Amino acid sequence: MSIADRQPATAATAATPRAGLAAWAALAAFGAYFCMYGFRKPFTAAGFEGGQVFGIGEKTALVTAQVLGYAASKLIGVRVVAELRPSRRAAAIVGLVGVAEAALLLFAVAPSPWHVPCLFLNGLPLGMVFGLVLGFLEGRRLTEAMAAVLCASFILADGVAKSVGSWLLTLGVTERFMPGVAGLIFLPPLVGFVALLARVPPPDARDVALRGDRATMDRRDRRALLSRHAAGLVPLVLAYVLVTIARSLRADFAPEVWRGLGRAAAPATFTESETFVALAVLVVNGLAVLIVGNRRAFFASLAVGIAGGALMLVAPVVLRQGWLGGFAFMVLLGTGLYLPYVALQTTTFERLLAMTRERGNLGFLVTIADAAGYLAYVAVIVGEAAIPSSIDFFRFFLDAIAVLAALTIASLAASWRAFARPTADTASS
Repeated sequence: MSIADRQPATAATAATPRAGLAAWAALAAFGAYFCMYGFRKPFTAAGFEGGQVFGIGEKTALVTAQVLGYAASKLIGVRVVAELRPSRRAAAIVGLVGVAEAALLLFAVAPSPWHVPCLFLNGLPLGMVFGLVLGFLEGRRLTEAMAAVLCASFILADGVAKSVGSWLLTLGVTERFMPGVAGLIFLPPLVGFVALLARVPPPDARDVALRGDRATMDRRDRRALLSRHAAGLVPLVLAYVLVTIARSLRADFAPEVWRGLGRAAAPATFTESETFVALAVLVVNGLAVLIVGNRRAFFASLAVGIAGGALMLVAPVVLRQGWLGGFAFMVLLGTGLYLPYVALQTTTFERLLAMTRERGNLGFLVTIADAAGYLAYVAVIVGEAAIPSSIDFFRFFLDAIAVLAALTIASLAASWRAFARPTADTASS
């Protein structure tokens, strides 16, 4: 498939200056993915206190069901995202979100315990949206900056979605109806942002020269990429799995964590803490566009990830020593775990493809890492449900974060060592 076939370009977009085009694409991607969170996260603002489903707490059952659907979506997306033609991405995004909203409306009226599978159906389409949105941004000179803006969307949107959910609850909307109502609020802007995203033109000739052509991948292409770079990719994916678990624990059980910090989370609290995190992560990861050499940028991204792991490791220690308040702890921890999480999505995988010139696309690598991450998180929350109620959840959370941080640092260091060995693919990059 030729470059011209990748996405339709118009006279208007062809004349758009590079910086203006990047800002347009980043804004459209930010808005589209930000709105997607309105269909995924508002329900976590509800406590579902006292409910029991299938022998476990109702909220744990609901979170598990949605994450299982999300993980299954990532597994399906390994193939779908890698193979879907760019001209079909926008319609696919709107269609997937529409299915998710239908599942939320069903969640509102389905009798217990049948409302639990509705959240599985909600998560099932949503897991593919990120890879499809990312496909509009990859393979460009300013990919890291645009992708950093995209990733800032889910950091900020996580808090905003919970704030919207909490706000609807204060208005008297029931816990069961609240997620569907929140989705209806986010639906019109989502369609508008996806329409803008669909008009982003393909990478130009200089983009392709610097970053390589990003092609769709068949099964043979996928296997070839993974087998040739397994020694470095396996620990990279492991690091992604670890920070996904940390991120999900912090996000899905945010009200419980805030209570453990001795502070009730008001609707605005989620948004306030995540705004600081998003700004820090956006600046650090966006600066990767200033590094022209693909190999240097790749290892710089690993260094950023290791630094983030160190912040994750330090955060529980300084909290227990009383050197930080609850709000500062949540910001420090969020910054630490999102630095490697976003670096992998914005720079590490992007520059890996650019320096090796492998046939492939960024969506495939991110989706396969996401699939592994969410499957692991399902195991964690099921295990957490089996922990005796006498054990303090907040204490468990702090201990888990410390272990995840140490393992993240070790995994990124192992990947660094593997890719640092000179090869024919990377020596000239």
